[in-house]
Amino acid sequence: MSAPGVLSFTQQGWEQVLAKVKRALVYLDAACAESLHWGCGASRLLEAVGGPACHLREFEPAAVGGGAEQPKAVFVLSCLLKGRTVETLREIIGRSRFQYCVVVTAVSHAAHLTANHVPAAAAAELEGQPVFEQLEEKLCEWMGNMNYTAEVLHVPLWLAPVAPHLALTPAFASLFPLLPRDVHLLNRARPDKRRLGSLSEVDAAALPPELLLQIRCLVSGLSSLCEHLGVREECFAVGSLSRIIAADLASYAPAKNRRKTAAGRASVVFVDRTLDLTGAAGHHGDNLVEKIISVLPQLPGHTNDVMVNMVELTALQNEEKNQSMIAPGCLAQSNDTAAKALWEALLSTKHKEAVMEVRRHLVEAASRENLPIKMSMGRVTPGQLMSYIQLFKNNLKAIVNHCGLLQLGLATVQTLKHPQTAKWDNFLAFERLLLQSIGESTMSVVLNQLLPMIKPLNQRTKDDYSPEELLILLIYVYSVSGEFTVDKDLGEADEKVKEALARVFCEESELSPLLQKITALVSSDSPARVLCEGNGPTMTRCPSPGETRPSLCWHESTNAASRTQRPGLGWPGRQTRLLGVLRLGSVSRQPQDSGFVFQSPLPSVHNPAGPLTWMRWDRAHSDASGTTPKGGDRVPSEGVTAARLQPIVAKPQLGPMLQDLSS
Repeated sequence: MSAPGVLSFTQQGWEQVLAKVKRALVYLDAACAESLHWGCGASRLLEAVGGPACHLREFEPAAVGGGAEQPKAVFVLSCLLKGRTVETLREIIGRSRFQYCVVVTAVSHAAHLTANHVPAAAAAELEGQPVFEQLEEKLCEWMGNMNYTAEVLHVPLWLAPVAPHLALTPAFASLFPLLPRDVHLLNRARPDKRRLGSLSEVDAAALPPELLLQIRCLVSGLSSLCEHLGVREECFAVGSLSRIIAADLASYAPAKNRRKTAAGRASVVFVDRTLDLTGAAGHHGDNLVEKIISVLPQLPGHTNDVMVNMVELTALQNEEKNQSMIAPGCLAQSNDTAAKALWEALLSTKHKEAVMEVRRHLVEAASRENLPIKMSMGRVTPGQLMSYIQLFKNNLKAIVNHCGLLQLGLATVQTLKHPQTAKWDNFLAFERLLLQSIGESTMSVVLNQLLPMIKPLNQRTKDDYSPEELLILLIYVYSVSGEFTVDKDLGEADEKVKEALARVFCEESELSPLLQKITALVSSDSPARVLCEGNGPTMTRCPSPGETRPSLCWHESTNAASRTQRPGLGWPGRQTRLLGVLRLGSVSRQPQDSGFVFQSPLPSVHNPAGPLTWMRWDRAHSDASGTTPKGGDRVPSEGVTAARLQPIVAKPQLGPMLQDLSS
């Protein structure tokens, strides 16, 4: 084992797991699978399992169980053994015939005590690991025989070591810093006398239990890493959530004895990501890996790896229908020494040097395999790299010997040829121009420079910015601007940008999942006039748990069932998109009535493919008995044409992060 580091920390953890998996069915959740992917590779786990069949399964409620010929199971999980996780364990074991179950969790027993609301003083007096011991008894009960064997143990598998000195945390990919608007949400659960004034006043006691528990799980993992490194940490924090995490690590009870005996010292700096959105949103252009991760499609189930198209090394045609026939390549090459060396070089060198390094490795690999390579000097091009890669085609031995290197080579070629890479220089040029403008002009001038770049779908070319790219530019604009004074000119420019964005969103043929998360277009406080295609579900006002007055819901009835859901983008169970708000005071029963305009998948806003109808709904309230009357009627859409709707579009409500940036 190498000297203490993040890579050896993860590898030692997986060695403990590998010692348990012989001839077992192994169930992994996504975060642990990603840790395995970067730490030692799935092939290492398969070797440890043994046997001719593949015994790896995804940990999910629908996972296939084990038969009589598979009496042993190992569950490797990144989360707390609580709630839905335990239910899933019971479901899988219940439909299997296991006699030996091992459950490995990346969360320490101390964090499990916190999750079970055990006070710190009581936890210090406990002997053994009662939470794990109780689950072991449950496992035997679910297997159907208390004499069967069950083990529950903690192994800190929370890191994905991308390089010897760089690790990511897929299990905490959803952990995000608090925003100024979150103070309002936190205050809902606090008495008036203890209201928080700003983020700087937020402490651990003010956080929701779920977030506090997630922080404790992170702190548990950090303490395990410090123990492996043999260091006594000194914590520093920049940002509100970072301050809470640093304080929790400093006061973490299980770490006190470790700090007394640690031989080394280390500084741990926590920084809220929202304080440096410029770095995340900017296009720096000096690193090849940044471009690879940005433009290639994400590897399913992973947060930090991409899919590399490997069809070029086969006899298949490079057509879309063949993409799913060949397993994709990736960036993680934990068992290939040459590929790991190249990957580490790509991480630390600039773009030009990185591309030359890829060429050098391909040339050396081809020479070792005695392939007929033709050397060429000068600028490295995608075509040149592909000509070297094509030498390995149909040579199975050479492909096997250099598979990792070929995956990185193809990732480089596909990135250099990707249309998004060609647009990278446009991003970089605009960002540099923006930096100059901010020093010389007001924020309103900067927004007016951005306005002509916001184009709807029918006016965009391949060189124009998509809605997601426009949002990235906006994040960059507000991030680098810092604090600025809001005046009349800025207000007008801001409104123009919002209207242009609303029009772009409304005319998209389909909103991406990201845009659906960012836009919140349905308000629960306003009546709605809805334009939809054909027959749609009815809409009523119905009370929600904890609410004193009803709120707007969709209600869908069928012959088999009836269901109600909270407002969302589109009808329940239907492929629709929100076009905007229709304001028709002259024909409405109440002048203030307005509505949300939906459209099923159609070629264009300007040319609907079928007849549309609109629904008008009055303000309706539940009566004393709690029943909810229907609040509207259906009216044919005579006179309500696409042309009439075109100038009447909604102004999407930006998500919390963008709202805080623009405020």
